[in-house]
Amino acid sequence: MIYSVLLASLGLASQAWAACTRESLKEATAAYIKAVAAGDLAIPALSSNVSYLENDKVMDIKAGVFSQPITVDFNRSLHDVTQCATFTEISAATNAHPYVIHTRMLFADDKITTVQTVVADDGDWAFNATGQLYWNRQEAWDVIPEAQRDARDVIQAAGDAYLDSWSDGTVSVPYGTPCARLEGGSYTDTRGTKANTCYMPVFPEKFTIGNRRYVIDEEVGGLDIFNDFPFIDQDKPDGTPSTNFIRVEGGKLRYIHEVTICTRRNCGL
Repeated sequence: MIYSVLLASLGLASQAWAACTRESLKEATAAYIKAVAAGDLAIPALSSNVSYLENDKVMDIKAGVFSQPITVDFNRSLHDVTQCATFTEISAATNAHPYVIHTRMLFADDKITTVQTVVADDGDWAFNATGQLYWNRQEAWDVIPEAQRDARDVIQAAGDAYLDSWSDGTVSVPYGTPCARLEGGSYTDTRGTKANTCYMPVFPEKFTIGNRRYVIDEEVGGLDIFNDFPFIDQDKPDGTPSTNFIRVEGGKLRYIHEVTICTRRNCGL
């Protein structure tokens, strides 16, 4: 009996795995980007009872930032077949209201069941959509040859070490050389030094960056970590919505994009 149940469970797992392919995830992110530009998220893959969070607030997906057409100047996506999840970064610098939008989507049975967004605009941490777009376009996020790709756990560990090191100087972070960080619209390697310019000093007090949610794409060494970032915004001591979009090459951090939401202009700093 137990053996039969196990076989049935394995069969269901295999069906779920087969239902989530890289091609289907790519089709979904392409449809999402077109829908954002059109201001209409009525895309076929969207579940009728989709769960939507915008800057950690539960709301109707048709009533948030996607209720209006948005000029998409540039975008990148991650496709995570293991979790049936995607991540998309949208730069909307020339939109009438400039944005940088990070979106995480989760799938079940070929349907988008969860959408979570961090939507940054004027007043958020180091926000400068024009700068973000310019420096973003300079970066190379090409597909990594299969023999040179890092495993999922290596990619995630690199990102976790980076976040953990902000309040614990004993954490060893696998910074690469070169490494560049795009924080809001500010870039750490504007002179093209090809050095490690990603280093983060330890913050003056201990804290834990919690509520981490991951999307990992081994083909491009990509990782995004949705998280609640404490310390930076005094009005949100338990953490403000933030994401870190990271590329890992050979186990080392190559690019980091941070988007963090503030309740007061530039988090009051």
